[in-house]
Amino acid sequence: MRILGVDPGTVNMGVGIVEVIEDEVIHLYSSTLKSPKNHVLPKRLSSMLTSLRVIVTNWEPDNIAIEHPFVGKNVKSALAIGQSQALAMIVAAEKDIELSLYSPMEIKKSVTDYGGSSKEQVRSMVAAILGLNDNNMSTDSSDSLAVALCHYNAIRYRDIVEI
Repeated sequence: MRILGVDPGTVNMGVGIVEVIEDEVIHLYSSTLKSPKNHVLPKRLSSMLTSLRVIVTNWEPDNIAIEHPFVGKNVKSALAIGQSQALAMIVAAEKDIELSLYSPMEIKKSVTDYGGSSKEQVRSMVAAILGLNDNNMSTDSSDSLAVALCHYNAIRYRDIVEI
């Protein structure tokens, strides 16, 4: 099973792909898609959509997992993140790929056992789980891998409960 995790953003979007082979989770790819801040939002979104399509075409994930935005005090920011999140939804629909959404708290709890973990704590745990060097990983990349790991953990839990 190959899982694409997406940490949506309109300037920086984290993407990470893991593959599960006989309960071993292997890091295949991770990156931060970047779009210039000085571009208007539609142009940034178009650039991100193109990049996501290329990644999905090249890596052929079986599942796409996305962090859904937390609506706090900054509603404008949450709406922009939601627009970015929709890009991964569009790509999943175009390629008929199973899609799942997870809250930031679910993702953090799944990876660190604490829903209030910092980005640095998430990055350290993702690196430890996947055997990566966390000094070379952006928080956007580590967050996207955390989304993928959260999805894998959710599938494992669902399979255990259904037995």
